[in-house]
Amino acid sequence: MDPATTGTAGLQHVATFCGQCNCGCPELYLDPAADDERRVVITDDFGQRIQMSLGQLADLVADARNGVLDEVLASAS
Repeated sequence: MDPATTGTAGLQHVATFCGQCNCGCPELYLDPAADDERRVVITDDFGQRIQMSLGQLADLVADARNGVLDEVLASAS
């Protein structure tokens, strides 16, 4: 995908979630020009994006490591 058309120009790419296709998989970026509370950018395959702080991302990663997201996925299926 072209960063100019996806709104990701100037962002530092960190990860692509899925990546098995070319349909605009969710991606994780860092925005070096953003305020601290909006530095992390996650885009989805529908053209939407969320922004959060590095601290919020760290909390999300810690929860994932501790199995919180596993519990959510298990209860949703």
